[in-house]
Amino acid sequence: MPVRYLNEMPKVDMTPSGAKNAVKQVAIGPEEGWEDYVMRIMTVEAGGNTPKHAHDWPHINYVIDGKGVLMIDGQEHEIGKGACAYVPSGAEHSFTNVGSEELSFICIVPKQGEF
Repeated sequence: MPVRYLNEMPKVDMTPSGAKNAVKQVAIGPEEGWEDYVMRIMTVEAGGNTPKHAHDWPHINYVIDGKGVLMIDGQEHEIGKGACAYVPSGAEHSFTNVGSEELSFICIVPKQGEF
């Protein structure tokens, strides 16, 4: 499928993995023909966060809207609309929404990172 819209992508609740008020949606991945990577849209509601975690693959992020804090190995980085971030393999990280609006960002990972 060459074109998809966000409102057509199933939402996966991230709460079971330790997140609060966060969902992910797979935009493009192996099922759409991108064999090696997965592009996800992450949405974190006001007051929400993704879990602190680490894994064996890096990821690239681009903030679509909102503002938050990206923690990488204990160091906090302010992020907002238009920010790009790289999280290296093995780094403990999390995203926290510090604004009053949704924090939404693109997250690209190798296909083994899609869990």
